[in-house]
Amino acid sequence: MRPRHDDPWVPDGVEPDELDRVARNELKTLTKENAEWVAKHLVMAVRLIEDDPELAHQHVISASRRAGRIAVVRETLAITAYATGDYALALRELRTFRRISGKNDQLPLMVDSERGVGRPDRALELGRSVDRSTLASDVQVALAIAMSGARLDLGQTDEALAELEITQLDPNTAFSYSPGLFAAYADVLEDLGRDEDSAVWRERSERAAAAITARDGGDDDFVEVLEEELEFDDLEEDVDGGYAEDRSADADADAEAEEEGEELEAELDADLEEALESDEPVTDEADAEKADAADVDAAEPDATDAATEK
Repeated sequence: MRPRHDDPWVPDGVEPDELDRVARNELKTLTKENAEWVAKHLVMAVRLIEDDPELAHQHVISASRRAGRIAVVRETLAITAYATGDYALALRELRTFRRISGKNDQLPLMVDSERGVGRPDRALELGRSVDRSTLASDVQVALAIAMSGARLDLGQTDEALAELEITQLDPNTAFSYSPGLFAAYADVLEDLGRDEDSAVWRERSERAAAAITARDGGDDDFVEVLEEELEFDDLEEDVDGGYAEDRSADADADAEAEEEGEELEAELDADLEEALESDEPVTDEADAEKADAADVDAAEPDATDAATEK
């Protein structure tokens, strides 16, 4: 018996083409009717994620029952699970997404999910398991912030500050990730009792956000990395005077931990790898939908509705 799930209502006027083009392309392996149905539920999830993450999650569960082998569906299921505070489910779905897609784009969210389930040590090991130079700049920044948070969880405040001292911590330029990085740096400085330095970086965060908003015509939801750097005038010199120095000792430690992190990932993903390797080829759409539903059953949270389908 599988838990009963009632598909949430999709209002008239919701169109599949509202979904991101890259995501729509992934759905092309489905029949046209099924792809449109799944796309509409993903569109609803995007609309609701900020104001009603629980309902957004229900929409993605519906999508996953018909498209459980599509990477973007599993990725979105992980994101909504994280938004609802179900970090264990988010972590499982993120592993599946990475296994299907081969991408490390959601590594920061995986690290944060490990923190969410109370494993900051594993979060740090996981973060070191990937060569950061292979990640996009915004992913590197998100990973640094997540790693810093894990250090704080362990009471390692000095190390938390060091995690944030990356190339992108440049007070003279502003990218979409700059305000969050500057603010995180300010928070840790405050935890260290360096209130004056914290205030400087807090102001830089606000100025970076204002510069990006002005550049983007007032759109506060700007998420793309700027193609050109935005330069600030009359900014003070870096209060630490050395965050960009060569950290060869840290690099050696990271290299040593990378091997340990790979072993950890092998352990964490063993069950998922076995499940994927044992999948039988799907020959028609009906069988595909059955397989998709079975693929997500184990990852779905317990239903609150006691009724079950026969």
